[in-house]
Amino acid sequence: MDSRIITFRRVLPSAVTLIVIGWGGLFSILFFSLPFVWSRWAFFVFALMALTGMALPIVYFLHQRFPSEQPVESNVILRQSLWVGVYGVTLAWLQLGRLVTLYVILGLAGGLIAAEYFIRLREKANRPAPVVSDDDDTS
Repeated sequence: MDSRIITFRRVLPSAVTLIVIGWGGLFSILFFSLPFVWSRWAFFVFALMALTGMALPIVYFLHQRFPSEQPVESNVILRQSLWVGVYGVTLAWLQLGRLVTLYVILGLAGGLIAAEYFIRLREKANRPAPVVSDDDDTS
C-alpha cells in the first residue's frame, strides 16, 4: 500500500480531535467566562479549530469524489480545511466592528480561493515531469 494514499482512517482522528477541542473550548468560553481580551482571542482560536475540524472530512470527501490527476497529499487537505477555519474566524472578527457585508464575504472568499489556486499551481509546477522512454522497439 502506498503511504501517500490518504484513507479516511488517517483523517478521522485529526478531525475528531479538532472538533472536540474546538467546540468544547467554544462552549467553555461562551458559558464560563467574561468577554475580556484573552477570552476573545481564545474564542478565535477555538473557532478556528472547530471550523477546521468540521471542514476536514468534507474536504477529504471532495478530493475523493473529484480526484485530480495526481492524488493530493495530506498537507493539501489540511491546508484547504484550514482556509475554511480562517475564513470563518476572519468573518467573525470583522463582525465585531460591523464590517461584514456581502462584498466583504465574497471578496474574502475569492481571495482565499485565489491563494489556494496559486499554491496548487506552484505545487504542480514543481512536480517532476514523467519520464517517457525514447526507445523505439518496432525496428
